[in-house]
Amino acid sequence: MRATRSCVTADRRDDLLVLLAAALSLTVLLLRERLIAGAAGFPLDDSWIHLHFARNLAEGAGFAYNPGVPVAGSTAPLWTLLLAAGARIAGASIFMAKTLGIAAALAAALLLRRAALAWGASRPTALVAAIALCWSGPFVWGALSGMEVTLAALLVTAALLALARERLVLTSLAGALATLARPEAIVLLPLLALASRPTPRRLAAFAAIVIVVLVPFMAFCWATTGTPIPATASAKVEGGLLGRLIGIREPARLTWIDRPLAFGIEWVVWLARTHPLLPLALPMIVLVWRRSRALGIVGLVLLVHPLAIAVLAPYRGPGFQEGRYSIHLLPVALLVLAAAWTTVADRFEPRRVALASALRVLYLAVALVTLVPAANRYAWGVQNINAMQVHLGHWVDEHLPRTATLAVNDIGAIAYFSRRPVIDLMGLVTPEIRPYRREGEMGVLRFIAERCPDAIIIFPTWFPEIAARRDLLTPIYSVRLERNEVSGGPEMVVYRLTRCAV
Repeated sequence: MRATRSCVTADRRDDLLVLLAAALSLTVLLLRERLIAGAAGFPLDDSWIHLHFARNLAEGAGFAYNPGVPVAGSTAPLWTLLLAAGARIAGASIFMAKTLGIAAALAAALLLRRAALAWGASRPTALVAAIALCWSGPFVWGALSGMEVTLAALLVTAALLALARERLVLTSLAGALATLARPEAIVLLPLLALASRPTPRRLAAFAAIVIVVLVPFMAFCWATTGTPIPATASAKVEGGLLGRLIGIREPARLTWIDRPLAFGIEWVVWLARTHPLLPLALPMIVLVWRRSRALGIVGLVLLVHPLAIAVLAPYRGPGFQEGRYSIHLLPVALLVLAAAWTTVADRFEPRRVALASALRVLYLAVALVTLVPAANRYAWGVQNINAMQVHLGHWVDEHLPRTATLAVNDIGAIAYFSRRPVIDLMGLVTPEIRPYRREGEMGVLRFIAERCPDAIIIFPTWFPEIAARRDLLTPIYSVRLERNEVSGGPEMVVYRLTRCAV
């Protein structure tokens, strides 16, 4: 009884330390946001896309960007639905979105500590792994970004914990839901299925649960976009096997050699920028495999991830935008390091307890140092989006009629704050533009002429030929960033369409 009470007390103490560590890192980023941006916001325009979808859902307009026009325009539908629930209860706001992101981050860190213990790590090592996650710059960025990454990390961590406890249903359910939160998590599913006694019955049960979770959204995608994937994926994919299915052709060398090599290098660089010792998780998979075959199999996702996204559906690299397509794997990397450290530490503890403790402290000290540049990147991201897209959303709301239709290439904050119907020139929520986009800028211009919007808001650097057509477009307003860190271009211009014939 006394031992049980002591364990409970230790768990509470360690959980409190994790929460305090998270509070520290979150405070660092929020203070930089206030100092540099001057106001709360999001470091990406895509965050406003989620919030716009969520507000429409909460207000009864359905899963639609333009009310009354359903579209699978979110690659993270689970996060969009969670935001909609939050908007229904507390209203759509920056505060609500950040609160949900922080809650998911805290839950992921607390679960990671338990997962490390379940896989055999010592209590101090499990605690360090959880704090290290809280002090990972991209992870804290994700918690405050209004994006889905900490929800995906939470679900991946839940799958790891369930796998350690041999809970098949929970493992497959968490893995499938992680895929609805971040589609790149689909790479983890076969590894989870094979990790623990892959008998035909278990594999069938795993597959059945995954299918039940994923098929409804795939059906919705098919009904609204004509493909089993969301319009966002179809619009963004730059090649690979998925690109071939939708008509994108590229050299075989690019698909199978050049891009995988580039993505693999970028993956290692991103891990090192997150923490200089984090790339050690890659070779440590071998050591972990010897200790636990199941965890070793799951750890392979750290090797497969950059190659899979390069070959299957490439869109930028694994380090793009703070690693938003990769952050969900940070718990896996830290769990692999924790397991490897436990294997090594068993050889010299308790004789060299002081050395082991010093190394743990060193890892956390380096992690804390990396928060400073991460905080600056986050704060400048918020400043850029507030100064450009948010500002333009307010400008449109004040200067254009309520019935005005906008053709835009960044649909987030402009649509959210103006509440005007939008034509998405990138195809994320306007899938019918895809065949026009294959014709290049002139195809996009032809689509604009057919739709005849009241205003066009674009980065001239993205559409130089369209921006040069002064016989069709008259600039009426523009915003230029003095220091551009995350926006798609240094200047965004509002044009009036003078005539609709090209």
